[in-house]
Amino acid sequence: MKKSDIVDLSWDDFDEMRDPRPAQTDFDAVVERAISRRGFLGGALAFGSGAAVFGAGVLSSATSARAQAAAFDFEPIDIATDFDIHVPAGYQWKPLVRWGDALWSEADGAYSPETGVPADMADKVFGENTDGMELFSIDGKQVIAVNSEYVNPKINLPAASEGMPKSAEEVQLLKHMQGVTVMEVADSGDGFAVVKDSPFNRRIHHDTQMVMDGPAAGSDLVKTNADPEGMTPLGTMNNCGSGRTLWNTYLTCEENFNGYFGATGEYDATEGFKRYGIGGEGRYAYEKFDPRYDLSKEPNEPHRHGWVTEIDPADPTSAPVKHTALGRFKHENAAMVQAADGRIVVYMGDDERGEFMYKYVSNGTWAEGEPTDGLLSDGTLYVAKFNDDQTGEWLALTPETTGMPIEEILVHARIAGSKVGATTMDRPEWIAAHPLKAEAYCALTNNKNRGIKPNAGGDETPVGGPNPRETNNYGQIVRWTPEGDDHGAEAFAWDLYVMAGNPEVYDNAYGGSANVTPGNMFNSPDGMAFDTKGLLWIQTDGDYSNEGDFAGMGNNQMLVGNTDTGVIARFLTAPYGAEVTGLCWSEDRKVAFVGIQHPGGSWPDGAGKPRSSVIAVWREDGATIG
Repeated sequence: MKKSDIVDLSWDDFDEMRDPRPAQTDFDAVVERAISRRGFLGGALAFGSGAAVFGAGVLSSATSARAQAAAFDFEPIDIATDFDIHVPAGYQWKPLVRWGDALWSEADGAYSPETGVPADMADKVFGENTDGMELFSIDGKQVIAVNSEYVNPKINLPAASEGMPKSAEEVQLLKHMQGVTVMEVADSGDGFAVVKDSPFNRRIHHDTQMVMDGPAAGSDLVKTNADPEGMTPLGTMNNCGSGRTLWNTYLTCEENFNGYFGATGEYDATEGFKRYGIGGEGRYAYEKFDPRYDLSKEPNEPHRHGWVTEIDPADPTSAPVKHTALGRFKHENAAMVQAADGRIVVYMGDDERGEFMYKYVSNGTWAEGEPTDGLLSDGTLYVAKFNDDQTGEWLALTPETTGMPIEEILVHARIAGSKVGATTMDRPEWIAAHPLKAEAYCALTNNKNRGIKPNAGGDETPVGGPNPRETNNYGQIVRWTPEGDDHGAEAFAWDLYVMAGNPEVYDNAYGGSANVTPGNMFNSPDGMAFDTKGLLWIQTDGDYSNEGDFAGMGNNQMLVGNTDTGVIARFLTAPYGAEVTGLCWSEDRKVAFVGIQHPGGSWPDGAGKPRSSVIAVWREDGATIG
């Protein structure tokens, strides 16, 4: 494979190319597990379906999509396969900001449809491949913090570079187009727009100065030649999902950080490197031009990434903080809630096939107006174990339970999770906590290796529990309720809110759960967010071929679900090639801001390069959304 072809791989395929794992050949135990449990929805199914249990409110499969959607304030839309955005009748949309749009006046005109953005302006414009975001009300202003997950070098670099950087300047261009954008937005009378030159506007990227706290900060595992104290790392990278603290700061989550590192010489391929997919060739050739990313020169630099990082959008001078107490893995997002006794709880998913779900619980308690010091640096990290009887438990990752020092537990959280027997999951991505009751939901996007291959640490991935289908290309959403309605509890009960599938192709578990119909079917649930009414908004990042197993699903989409009744209806479809990711609302809830990542064609300009964007969606009658 040519070096330039690496960037065309999905992150999952990149990981498997770097560390291919043998397929399991002894399926007897897996088959026995699959057929010995209760059948899916009360009926016995063939091997591969496993057992899935759904809440009592799930609808009959005979119920039409339109009848299902009667409780919503919009008419569900059909699938789309074109290069445009579609929303329900009575709604409108427009771009809020696109990759390359100026955040400051000095960058006006910096973007060119032919050449993109010059290197010296890359950190003065809106970043590439928008992802998680949150809106904050600060001194009467509305400020959005939004991730830029990664770059598309074949689009972002000059054509002569052939899809890979050829110089340190081009590496800097790519580094500065990623990270986080903080920007003020306002309704100009013609819809929302970015407020250029706002004092809140800020770009945070791979070279931004950070600080590190928690038990792993200052340990030998995170010390480098440039930072011998191990306390002041540079940069945040591959910022995927997001979260917000109860004290109104932004949590950006570092996901596929492993792909940014390579080696120009010999290096020690440690167990930790293998488990996290860190190897000798980086995805973007950073290691050829910046020694920070060269494993043969800075072997600890990868340990300084893969964290939840806190940013204060109200203080542009503040240094972002990497919270090591929350563990290092491929963070999708961070959902913060509060335990009954006032402790802070953060739910997190590790987005790789066969990896785990985590929970952090602070030792200290908090009430509004109180200091927040130590709340995200002093606590216990847990990993989830799901039992087949619909119960589960959070297993503490401590020196006593793992036999590892605390700094190793946090830097190598995956290894610690394996030691205590955590449940391997079908790519746990966004977690959303219900605002009106003690429930949480995790999108298990898909896992083509379920029941076929172990995870990167050699843990088996048997069919069963919340992962009930072998070769799961559709995904599902698992729901759990903590014991005593207390998010601080170590025990929980679980079920599946929805199992995505195609009922027009399959009449078994691969057709999906009963609340999936030909009128609302989808695959690969990814982003999720609750609105203030308790409706669950579901965004997809899946197969948009509209063929074979995915016939009738069309482009990626955003749906709305009622978690009491099981009703799900399609609200928005994305342009061909795009993922829908990231969602927040204006302060008055009348406008939804939605992320459109890696679109195809020439969207949204209609000519030139495709540009990832955040769009604004609103109701024509001016009412609230949701």
